[in-house]
Amino acid sequence: MVVGEIHNLCKNSSAFLPALRYLHGKADTFGGNFETQKRFSYFNYSNDEIKVPCGFLKEFPVSDSDRIAMESCNGVVVVSAIFNNHDKIRQPVGLGSQTLVDTCFFMFMDDITLQGLYEHKLIPQNSPDYKVGVWRIVKVFSEKPYENPAMNGVIPKYLVHRLFPNSKFSIWIDAKLQLMVDPLLLIHSLVVSKDADMAISKHPYYVHTMEEAMATARWKKWSDIDGLTQQMETYCKNGLLPWTTDKLPYSTDVPDSALILRKHGLRSNLFSCLLFNELEGFNPRDQLGFAFVRDKMNPKLKLNMFEVEVFEKIAVEYRHNLKKTGNVKAVSSGGGESKKTKRERSHGHLVLTDSSCQNYLLKMWGESHS
Repeated sequence: MVVGEIHNLCKNSSAFLPALRYLHGKADTFGGNFETQKRFSYFNYSNDEIKVPCGFLKEFPVSDSDRIAMESCNGVVVVSAIFNNHDKIRQPVGLGSQTLVDTCFFMFMDDITLQGLYEHKLIPQNSPDYKVGVWRIVKVFSEKPYENPAMNGVIPKYLVHRLFPNSKFSIWIDAKLQLMVDPLLLIHSLVVSKDADMAISKHPYYVHTMEEAMATARWKKWSDIDGLTQQMETYCKNGLLPWTTDKLPYSTDVPDSALILRKHGLRSNLFSCLLFNELEGFNPRDQLGFAFVRDKMNPKLKLNMFEVEVFEKIAVEYRHNLKKTGNVKAVSSGGGESKKTKRERSHGHLVLTDSSCQNYLLKMWGESHS
């Protein structure tokens, strides 16, 4: 039943209209690196003639054969990426006998990761196309859009609708996860049956964006503490609020973005473009801009934020590879090296004293202790 329903939906192009229009041209960075207020000006999509910046202002360097294969995927696409040899390839479990008819699996990799596959003889070095299990391997050439591997990873994560322009649904899965449920069943149960544009898990611990920002600084998930502070200050100044019941049906401000299911319609595509622009503008920590974009964009996103227990049934999480390949330094989203002195000066904590986030913090702590 699910296979037939998804197949018919994918054939009905009118179900995915109107289409979002994109800004074209050339820029110094892949996404254009627009000024803050310029990025925010696209949040209110009130006119179908508006062309939204959504990456690809520089070439995304893949082979012609891979590009043709990506454009030929016209049903459901499952996408992942491994850069800097950070993870292993994990095959999905529980695929139905008809799933591969309407579902494509694509894994993006860089040279360092591919070298590891060569060494373990998982793929031949002289083949123009690579496949490991169900995954078609797409090599992103050495002239990658960003110096930072994490920023290169968010291109297939958030611009999947542009890399696969004819696909109707997608599932992003972090390479640290192994998918345990058939993707067609997931799309049907979490997106189609909920009439949602996007489905994503709630974060297991945090509800407020600021909690995630503080944890990002504390655990050094991003070394530029001054940059994190500026990001939160910018969002607070432009209306970011802590989560309250006033935001329902959005049940939290912090997702676990390791697994994202989407219908490739206007609202979902707009959200993905807007959030990608924020990631380029600040840093690739996507949970920090998530609620701000979701709450400020118009039209509103139909979002299914499912429980953590559902996520734990869908996927098994593994640790990242511990072995380092070369001396890769942390770099900022702008391409320059992050200055560790900023982290040392801030001692791993956001400095928000006398800031525009004071009202946010008072309301958040008031909610937490009420």
